[in-house]
Amino acid sequence: MASDELAVVVAAHEEAERIAATVAALRGAFPGAAIWVGDDASRDGTAERAMTAGAQVVRRGRSHGKGGNVTAACEAALSADRLPRLVLLCDGDLGESAAKLGPLVRAVEAGECDLAVAVFARRVGGGFGLALGFARWAERRLCGFEARAPISGQRVIRVETLRAVLPFARGFGMEIGMTVDAVRAGARVGEYEIDLSHRATGRDARGFVHRAVQLRDFALVFASRLRPRRSSPHP
Repeated sequence: MASDELAVVVAAHEEAERIAATVAALRGAFPGAAIWVGDDASRDGTAERAMTAGAQVVRRGRSHGKGGNVTAACEAALSADRLPRLVLLCDGDLGESAAKLGPLVRAVEAGECDLAVAVFARRVGGGFGLALGFARWAERRLCGFEARAPISGQRVIRVETLRAVLPFARGFGMEIGMTVDAVRAGARVGEYEIDLSHRATGRDARGFVHRAVQLRDFALVFASRLRPRRSSPHP
């Protein structure tokens, strides 16, 4: 696949320490691909470092949460002069390991699936699994998909499928909503184990607050999709 047929959309919030390395790794792995960083109102210089590293930045003055932020960046990528065939979604904290996302692109390009999701080969950090367990149950309950990595933000998606799932669910419910909406639209979802690294949350006060917000957003997206959002078949 020609590199200009791929667009990369990076979700970032307060990622000044890692965003430049993430963008550099993506530029090296996918030369010629347009790289968009959706900066969710960071105040630590994330946007400036992303631009210096060579990314185009979509930034709004106040936080819209992950789902709203990445929706805006995807819409910018889809309105560019040259429409991509595939879009790679990833988080801004991957650093150099972002260069390892190629298998997701190849899986979708080869026709193995319409939405490829990365499973982290190694678990780093995390809590007691309540939020993750709920996310797995929610996807199984809503669309029948048995996910190993229901909330992984590292994904490659066909543009036709992306259009069917936009706008993304609010906040951290983005990935659950994306998978459910894609499956309901007739898309095939595949999971692929990749040796990635990221800035994991720990078992401290900040980490538990983060997971509580995640769980709230997961519950909201579950409730919003108890009835199918779309009934049109996948192209």
